[in-house]
Amino acid sequence: MDTSLTQRIANDPRYQQLKARRSRFGWWLTVAMLVVYYGFILLVAFDKQLLATRIGEGVTTIGMPVGLGVIIFTIVITGLYVRRANSEYDALTDQITKDVLK
Repeated sequence: MDTSLTQRIANDPRYQQLKARRSRFGWWLTVAMLVVYYGFILLVAFDKQLLATRIGEGVTTIGMPVGLGVIIFTIVITGLYVRRANSEYDALTDQITKDVLK
């Protein structure tokens, strides 16, 4: 890659904005995932009885839907990131690319 092209992209204020916004959003999602995941792990470690409590007369315990909730939460936040990346981040990347390659 041409060094001058790399410098022009790196010096573009919109590129700096894109990096900052993408990083900030990624860190928020990371923190949310860590809270949910480690919250579940802490429940497993310190309150097994709560998670082992049966729901109704069947064999399903509270831990099963909570664990499923962790998985669904992961899918949802991944979808949020992909949606934002496809709409906001890709559009900004295209604008930067078009302007820098002029």
